[in-house]
Amino acid sequence: MKKEDRTMDKKAILVLFGGKSSEHEISCVSVVTILSCIDREEYDIYAVGITKEGHWVLTDTPEQIQDGSWKESRKQAVLSPDASEKALYILSDGQIEKHHIDVAFPVLHGLNGEDGTVQGLFELAGIPYVGCGVLASAVSMDKLYTKQIVGALGIAQAAYVPVMSGEIEDTAVHERIEHELGYPVFIKPSNAGSSRGVSKAANRQELVSGLLEAAKHDRKILVEEMITGREIECAVLGNEHPKASGLGEVLAAAEFYDYDAKYHSADSKTVISPELPEGKTDEIRECAVRIFRAVDGSGLSRVDFFLEKETNRVIFNEINTLPGFTSISMYPMLWEEQGISKKELVRQLIGLAHVREVMEL
Repeated sequence: MKKEDRTMDKKAILVLFGGKSSEHEISCVSVVTILSCIDREEYDIYAVGITKEGHWVLTDTPEQIQDGSWKESRKQAVLSPDASEKALYILSDGQIEKHHIDVAFPVLHGLNGEDGTVQGLFELAGIPYVGCGVLASAVSMDKLYTKQIVGALGIAQAAYVPVMSGEIEDTAVHERIEHELGYPVFIKPSNAGSSRGVSKAANRQELVSGLLEAAKHDRKILVEEMITGREIECAVLGNEHPKASGLGEVLAAAEFYDYDAKYHSADSKTVISPELPEGKTDEIRECAVRIFRAVDGSGLSRVDFFLEKETNRVIFNEINTLPGFTSISMYPMLWEEQGISKKELVRQLIGLAHVREVMEL
């Protein structure tokens, strides 16, 4: 086995992207931004892509990610779970190279990347990593558990009915939803990102159809009352003393901000620092930090709210522990408005990973 010499005075960073989730393509866009922001004078970068089949490969350039040719790489990557090694193994042409890794940056959205699974692998490997830990990642990815935590804080959120996939054709469940929530309702997989599998139902037929669609993405389903209002987002950054950014507003081209409206419609827009009724900006920023702390967040998250149309109530929607870094992603735009460039933001996120490692020793 060949062991690579490390560049003098430089640390090694593993950047993971792709993944088996429905947000694979978004991750591949986000990672190009991240790679352009990492200081190559400070870090040797190992960009490892995970195919939709779960195969890990090393890629050499951002251009290979952009054109999709990274998937054809013959360099297989294996992250050792042995904490005494902190190593990435590269297998190519019958040779094995061992590379020490100092820190990891998972640019993975959705299942198997944002739900605590890959975070658990980093914990086993003893490698500090950017973003929330296992607990925060897992509970924040699962909308049902997030609702239970936020409910305990006394922060308003949409009324909901949980449904298991085995119940989706049960008439008694349909009647319960109609009795408790009425129509219209939104139907969401409990574990899915970028609004995958989300639909709106205005009657029994659409409810059943929406439950069937959501069940393709998760065995747990959330049926929520419809909230009419403005969609407001807030970025949170930090570990023990997190800070909230200013706010952004989503103006969706579609009836609701589904996957296509978010990434495929030029008519969907975002507004930075929207005008809100007096006191609402501070209330939303305070709620965002409280929720981040309640789920044991660290590093970064984007917390989404509604501002109800008739009442101006602040209503929690969801928390994303690994928000996107595409050209239209709200998280980096919110910090740029605060004077923190994408490059500086990435530097701070990596620094927070190292700080958390020291705190947990």
